[in-house]
Amino acid sequence: MIAPRLVSIIIPTLNEEDAIAPTLRQARRQEGPVELLVADGGSTDDTRSVAQARGATVLQAPRGRAPQMNHGADCSSGDILLFLHADTRLPPNGLSRIRRALAAPDAIAGTFRLRFDDPTPLLRFYAWCTRWPWIRLCFGDRGQFVERSAFEAVGGFPDWPLFEDLELAARLQGHGRFRFLDAAVTTSARRFRRHGPLRQQLLNLYLWGHYLWGTDPDRLASLYPDRLGPVDQQPRS
Repeated sequence: MIAPRLVSIIIPTLNEEDAIAPTLRQARRQEGPVELLVADGGSTDDTRSVAQARGATVLQAPRGRAPQMNHGADCSSGDILLFLHADTRLPPNGLSRIRRALAAPDAIAGTFRLRFDDPTPLLRFYAWCTRWPWIRLCFGDRGQFVERSAFEAVGGFPDWPLFEDLELAARLQGHGRFRFLDAAVTTSARRFRRHGPLRQQLLNLYLWGHYLWGTDPDRLASLYPDRLGPVDQQPRS
């Protein structure tokens, strides 16, 4: 019998002491070999100690979600890389689903569907939209997995303050097939609760449209509020 492949879970953090524990707890419950890496951008709370207590290897990385995830990938050992937000929890058997998906011919990357921890109708509708197998909806809060060889072939995440996740997916398209899993990760709706679901989603759509139009990500980032850490820098459209 062939042993299951090692999956390296890479989580960028900045002051995520409340969110990181349940995320790591769920990750540790996954089946098969797994490596937990927390790439921290300089937390001033207890994020690093909480992560270490939950069995993760904590790395000090240059601040910014893309640099943090790239640093985590550089320090990882797995042939499969899974990039996960600090407030996003995997479904049961999530890693087994990833291994099966990447065993398909020419499969190199993929993502889960999305579920929010909030029953607001607008968020339920957005989550429903992630059923569509569209590369331009492969946001990082859905959990992005990729073969290491393909990730390295495209140079990892671009060093952008926004939409580095969508750009990675776009650059991977010419290297193989994407797999869209039926299972959903559960992510926090904290940004929507903070700013209001409708207001936040309208801003997300505005920025997403400008990204598709080709607007410079640095310019878009100047329009985005609460740009304090890796999770807070990315709109969910």
